Amino acid sequence: MNTRRSLLAIATLLASPSWADVKLPAIVSDNMVLQQDAAESVWGWAEPGEKVAVKFAGTSAQATAGGDGKWKAKLEGLESAKTGDLIISGKNTITIHNVAVGEVWVCSGQSNMEMIVSNSMNAPQETSAANYPLLRMFTVTKKAAHEPQTDCTGKWEVCAPETVPHFSAVAYFFGRELMQSLKRPIGLIHTSWGGTPAEYWTPKAILERDPDFQGIFATWEQKVANYPRAKEAYDQAMEKWKDDFKQAKEAGKTPPPQPRAPQGGDAVGSPGSLFNGMIAPVLDYTIRGAIWYQGESNALNAALYRKLFPTMIMSWRALWRSEFPFLFVQIANFNARHVPPTGQPEDSQWAELREAQLMTLELPHTGMAVALDIGEGDNIHPKNKQEVGRRLALAAEATVYFQEHEFSGPIFVGSQTEDGKLRLSFRNAGGMKAADGGKLKGFAIAGEDRKFVWADAEIQGDHILVSSPQVLKPWAVRYGWADNPEVNLVNATGLPASPFRSDDWPQAVP
Repeated sequence: MNTRRSLLAIATLLASPSWADVKLPAIVSDNMVLQQDAAESVWGWAEPGEKVAVKFAGTSAQATAGGDGKWKAKLEGLESAKTGDLIISGKNTITIHNVAVGEVWVCSGQSNMEMIVSNSMNAPQETSAANYPLLRMFTVTKKAAHEPQTDCTGKWEVCAPETVPHFSAVAYFFGRELMQSLKRPIGLIHTSWGGTPAEYWTPKAILERDPDFQGIFATWEQKVANYPRAKEAYDQAMEKWKDDFKQAKEAGKTPPPQPRAPQGGDAVGSPGSLFNGMIAPVLDYTIRGAIWYQGESNALNAALYRKLFPTMIMSWRALWRSEFPFLFVQIANFNARHVPPTGQPEDSQWAELREAQLMTLELPHTGMAVALDIGEGDNIHPKNKQEVGRRLALAAEATVYFQEHEFSGPIFVGSQTEDGKLRLSFRNAGGMKAADGGKLKGFAIAGEDRKFVWADAEIQGDHILVSSPQVLKPWAVRYGWADNPEVNLVNATGLPASPFRSDDWPQAVP
């Protein structure tokens, strides 16, 4: 099946049954934010052939419900900061209150996008200060489905101290930065689910047509086949856990962790299931762009992620009918630092996943926020989501809204041999320095024997020279190549360099 047929199949599955009265999707509701200069931001269902009128802030449009009952209204020329009521009339009239016009971004991923403001750094202070009536968030309720859905559940909420504690922290801090920079209303469509790999968020029809992704389906089919036996074992484990939990509580001890339910009994975990339940319902909403924080759940197969992640992005763009900007977070440092028995660098699956994310910048209209310096070795959910949001906003401001400022740390471009050393070239390299004012850390080189050793690194303008007396003929260089590396290279703006390697040698990890 080719891509066009795959997308057509999805579009067909999204067709809605007919309706007697005008009805609207959950996301077209009070407090919503419309994308300025949007086309077809408002849609719903009515009796086939029924004419529907849409009015907002002096702008009006008409639409006619098709044979499937669906209609779309094209409100053109919406100006930023307009507010008011959206009135939709057919056989019945619906009024949507407190609508604003501004910038709309989708915010998706796994647990680091799902993490809420109340669990982030300085939560009490952030909560009390969060009085921003023109910043709104729609949180899509978690739902997995075997087929694309036409609607979801959720509601738009105005940012206030009462609502912000359960907002996605990364989405909120990103939106706050944009609102303060652009002086426009900001709408955030938050749709995330912790612990989920990218294949859940990619249309099933797209995955099915590519031989490289067939292992995803084989894994799922095995889970389905094993489910009856796994469910029986889970039920038994739950009964034991209940007894252990009760005894621990009575003894004043920490209760044991609850057993995890197996997959395979419903749509949760199936390829495309979260695209179906949490992305498909909002595809008709006009957006400016998307931000994404995910990757930890794909770290065991970074080689596949090199293709999977760009495939997901391109499929979203095709179905949204827009080459919208897609900005993402490179996964943060994590796991305890340790000195290998050899005292020299080791391979890392997390580093390889970061490399796959870095390679995704080859897609047009993408941007990446490096988080290698703000993670926590003992916490896969680092609390400093303020800086993550700020770095994503820097990328949006510079690449989407044409503000002239640096938005990325140094990005490795290439290397060349020079008198027993390697000269490294970078972009976004202005004012490179060590963040702590000391020597550069985290560089390693190897000869043709592929044995990496720690290297000395010296900044020379927009280049870095790396060398080691142990490697007379350097062949390859790596930087920050570990789960939780000790690194300190930044540019003049203090933005950290992305980890990288110049080699493509197979990793010696499980």
